[in-house]
Amino acid sequence: MKLKSAGVRRHFRRALLSWYDKNKRDLPWRRTRDPYRIWVSEIMLQQTRVAAVIGYYQRFLQRFPSVQKLAAARFDSVLTLWSGLGYYRRARALHATAKVIVSEHGGEFPQLANELRALPGIGRYTAAAIASIAFDQPVAIVDGNVERVLSRLSGTKLAGEPSWAFAQALLSTSRAGDFNQGIMELGATVCLPRDPQCLICPVRKFCSARGELPSLKLRKRQKREIYYSLNLSDGAVLLRRRPAKSSLMPGLWELPEMREPRGHTISSFTVRHSITVTDYLVRVCQNSHSDVAGGRWILQSRLAKLPLTGLTRKILRAIGVIQ
Repeated sequence: MKLKSAGVRRHFRRALLSWYDKNKRDLPWRRTRDPYRIWVSEIMLQQTRVAAVIGYYQRFLQRFPSVQKLAAARFDSVLTLWSGLGYYRRARALHATAKVIVSEHGGEFPQLANELRALPGIGRYTAAAIASIAFDQPVAIVDGNVERVLSRLSGTKLAGEPSWAFAQALLSTSRAGDFNQGIMELGATVCLPRDPQCLICPVRKFCSARGELPSLKLRKRQKREIYYSLNLSDGAVLLRRRPAKSSLMPGLWELPEMREPRGHTISSFTVRHSITVTDYLVRVCQNSHSDVAGGRWILQSRLAKLPLTGLTRKILRAIGVIQ
């Protein structure tokens, strides 16, 4: 490992922070030190691309500009704003944690990572992100991007506690928040999962791997074909609501899924949709089921106020039912 000595680590910090200052993306959550806004961004960014989050983040904060507003909101209102972002347990946890912050902490976020971590729905990474970015606490973070960078720097696959220890050893204690964002930015834009951009990497001279480690290859994407029923009548759409106890997207409204149609029934159109490592070809069959168990006819004028699944929203937009 090339980063064993304190002197080399100092040079590494300077190189990373200098690069970050000049090359960081202008993202809305980087324009604030408000712990509430940083918290919302970190929850939204979990397992979700930055480009997909920006619009949701801005709309969410316009509707819920403070933790007090979020805590006082009905959960269905929160879910509607979250609809399409995926991983809906995050929305439920965000709402529940806001209530705790307001009721037990007077609406103020704790400043220390261990105190933040004691809150429901805030894990080690999120606690460290809020503490370092909002409150300058000298605590390192490790997410997927950071773990990949650290593994390549060290020349060996790191995971779990060794990653956290290495990240803490590298951390700039005087600019902890910027350092944490810098190493995440490096992983997101330069030290990529596949085809890392080593020639433009600002810390390549400190790297032991200088390329992709064999153990860091991406999982192969899966492909699936699924069918959905689309029924329109008198300005209404037939939808059904997922059970509140469902493990996936609980409480969201969706078009009815159907088995592959047989005989003369064919799909009216197709859309493509991706979730984690699966790419779906979605075949939509119009007016194929008039009686769906648990289905309800919803007026098109009400759709904007309903929490729809991302796929349902995509289908309804494709035919101009919603904007």
